[in-house]
Amino acid sequence: MTEYDKLVRDRIPEICHENGETPVTHVETGEDYRERLRAKLCEEAAEFRESGDPEELADVLEVLAAIRHAEGFEREELERLREQKAEERGRFEDGIVLERVE
Repeated sequence: MTEYDKLVRDRIPEICHENGETPVTHVETGEDYRERLRAKLCEEAAEFRESGDPEELADVLEVLAAIRHAEGFEREELERLREQKAEERGRFEDGIVLERVE
């Protein structure tokens, strides 16, 4: 038996059954679900940071899409905000590291 207590993709219980395992699950809703999504985002981002694997980055994007949906954010509005911040504060293209401000 392995304990996980984490949000997983929707087909994971089905895959467990196919592998002869018995998953024990429950469904989160509301704020608890949104909190699990935030934790999942950190988990997936850490996995990408560690490996650099594009599949892990795809997982980050999938979690972001779920967060967007759960929070009721429109894709277009997020893109507008992203562009607005890029115009005001720049992007992350030049590799600038702020060491300190004196």
